[in-house]
Amino acid sequence: MQMLYDSYVKAFNESDIDLLLSIHHEEFEATFHSTGKVMKKADMQAADTIAWMKSMSTDKSRCLYENDDILVIHQFVTYGSGDTDAVMSVFPKKDGLIWRAESGATPMPT
Repeated sequence: MQMLYDSYVKAFNESDIDLLLSIHHEEFEATFHSTGKVMKKADMQAADTIAWMKSMSTDKSRCLYENDDILVIHQFVTYGSGDTDAVMSVFPKKDGLIWRAESGATPMPT
């Protein structure tokens, strides 16, 4: 069983886009419910993604559950604006890689 949590955290902590791409399936999609926009793996290779990764920091990241089919993460994310959200992310897997992404965020008081 390939565990992806450690690679996911390392990719964000080090702003390592190559590592991030390596753990995502070629058919990866994430739907942003606020806009309806669908992001595919190819979209993650843009310079905007690298800038986005570098503009935020994560804290108290923990793997709530991971097996061959799914990865569930909870963490606090602080954005470039200074706003912080508690974020729950659910990643269904396909062929041992992140295939889909669903997340929910709760704004944290300052």
